[in-house]
Formats: sequence, C-alpha cells, structure tokens
Amino acid sequence: MTIASFRFYAELNNFLGPHQRQRRFDHPCARDASVKHMIEALGVPHTEVGMILVNGSAVGFGHRLGDGDAVSVYPAFSRCDVGTGSLLRSPPSGGCRFVADAHLGLLARQLRMLGFDALYRNDYRDAEVAEISAAEDRIVLTRDRDLLIRKEIVHGCYLHATACPGQVTEVLVRYRLARAARVFTRCLDCNGVLHGVPKAAVAHRVPAASRQVYERFYECTGCAKVYWEGSHVQRMRQQVQRLLGAARLQEDEP
Repeated sequence: MTIASFRFYAELNNFLGPHQRQRRFDHPCARDASVKHMIEALGVPHTEVGMILVNGSAVGFGHRLGDGDAVSVYPAFSRCDVGTGSLLRSPPSGGCRFVADAHLGLLARQLRMLGFDALYRNDYRDAEVAEISAAEDRIVLTRDRDLLIRKEIVHGCYLHATACPGQVTEVLVRYRLARAARVFTRCLDCNGVLHGVPKAAVAHRVPAASRQVYERFYECTGCAKVYWEGSHVQRMRQQVQRLLGAARLQEDEP
C-alpha cells in the first residue's frame, strides 16, 4: 500500500464524507493505483472532475499514484478555459447533446422547450443510458453518482439541485448554453425537430376552434405531432425568460 494526500475543491466536497471536506487528508491506495480509481473510490464521479494536479502538475486519469503524492482535484470549469482540462477528456463530438436518466423527465422536457437535444424515456435502465451515452457521445444527466462511475460514460453531469428549475440552471451554466437556446424548435414529447407546415396540410388534425384562430403550425419530424401557438405559449415564454435569465446571471458573474 501507498499513502497519498487528497484535496477536493468546490462542489466536489458534496460527494465526500464530512471529515474529508474542505481539507487535505491522507488516504491509503493500492500500489500503482490510477488517480481516477482513487477519486471514484472516494465517491467522486470522474465526470465531475475538470482538472487534477499531482504534486502541482496536471495529469490525466490514468496517472499512477506513488507514496507521498499530493493530489488536488478541481470540478468541471464553466467560466474559464483551462487548457489542461483536455488531459482528462475530449469534448463531445456532437456538441451538447444529452441523455437524461429515467427520473428526469421534466428536466428533459424543459431542455427540449429551450431547443436542446435531450433523449429520455421513463423506462431507461442505467445500463441503457450508459450505452446510449457511449454510442452517441451524449452527456448523461442524472442525480445517481453510481451511474456516472460506469466506465462507458465519458461525459456526464451530476445534478445537485432537486427541483427542475435549479437543474435546468445547472445544465445551462455548466455548458454555457443560455445564449444558445433555440426556443420551441423541438418536440416536447419525443425530442424531434419541429418544422413549419401549411395550415391546409394539418387542418384535419387540429381542433376546429384552433383552426379558426391560428395560422402558423408546426409538425414534429419524429412523431408527427402538430403544434401551434395557443394561449398557453405566453405562459411558456415567461417560463423560458425565467430559466434563461437565471442562467445568464450566473454565466455573467466574474
């Protein structure tokens, strides 16, 4: 066995035991253990780590620890560009596309409302979420840290907030997405992309009262559901303004 010292910063302390938070502590390690293995053994998912320093030098997850090493672990950065973070992982090949676990249906719908690609089913198994993430290079959204420790998952986001508005803000701020929103461009039900269609083409699928009042209609390329800007849209726009406003305030903080 070897002994290394660890110090975790900011929200990473939420994953630690009370006696390990906000301080440097010694911990035994198997000889030649990787820094990734030890970080996860202490309860911190690798997806939440943005930079690792060992004895003051940036290292990757595969770095092998030696006796007396001093390890400093920092969270994923959202407000600054830290070049050494590339030692840990490459950015998702398809940009910020998400897969939400089976407990985050409302979050998935709100991300879709803002125009972001968010897969979700209420019967997803953890293994299925991990497989989708690996196959499509998607960011896993979850409050289950055991899911994020799965080796197939490269990109993930542990949500500290328990209520949906706070979760949306966490995602937007972490990935700096507030100004990238394309509101009302995705289907809330299936995540498909919406496109404008002539009124005459969908009139038979729209209630008579709505046909008389509205002229602009949209159809989902995935499930063919028809949308129009009914009276509820004003309430949704107010919700969008609150969500994006909260995220922009945090993104703009020095």
